[in-house]
Amino acid sequence: MPFELGRPLGVPDDPDFQKKVLLAALSLLEKDQGPVLEDFPEDAPQSDTPVTQLSCPVSFPGQEVELPEPRKKCEALKQEILSLTPWYDLAVEKRGRTTVGVSGVAWELIPDFLSAFLTEEAPENPNPSMALPQVLNLAVDDIKAFYTEAITAQPGQNSPSSQVLSDWFWNETLAGKMIFEIRDVCKKAKDPFLRVVGNVMLIPADQVNKRKS
Repeated sequence: MPFELGRPLGVPDDPDFQKKVLLAALSLLEKDQGPVLEDFPEDAPQSDTPVTQLSCPVSFPGQEVELPEPRKKCEALKQEILSLTPWYDLAVEKRGRTTVGVSGVAWELIPDFLSAFLTEEAPENPNPSMALPQVLNLAVDDIKAFYTEAITAQPGQNSPSSQVLSDWFWNETLAGKMIFEIRDVCKKAKDPFLRVVGNVMLIPADQVNKRKS
């Protein structure tokens, strides 16, 4: 289906179109033979909410700013997170849910865990029930979820496109810049699974390509 990633039924708050998609999917169960692969005949409608320039109540360092050593980077990341926390809390209150927490790592430990990759090849695993590369990948997912949930709680930011959110996170936040640095470290790690995570899992390919161009 030609729908935006993360919106398999179309834009939010469009129950009529979403019902059409669900009924079309259920009708595939009536086919006599499989496997079944069919395109949905309609394009997903565009959101009625205009895409506005995302803003945030804190100024982050631009790309030209040289960041200090890893410890100070960690403290700066914590400050950035602290500045977004009121928006995140509002998002959870309004939506009654959050997608933060998939790593199983206590939220307050994640900045230190991520920052440790800038000084150590294999930092201590804060969730021994999973392999370190998996914990890293999911901790990055937690960070991204926190930031996007927080920023979309701001007035006028109810339904920005995933591309707008992605560009904002990777280009305008300290967290995004730090994850790029972690990616570089992982690509040189002795652990082959960390190298895989660094090469293909931490950062979307389109954002990596934008940095190269």
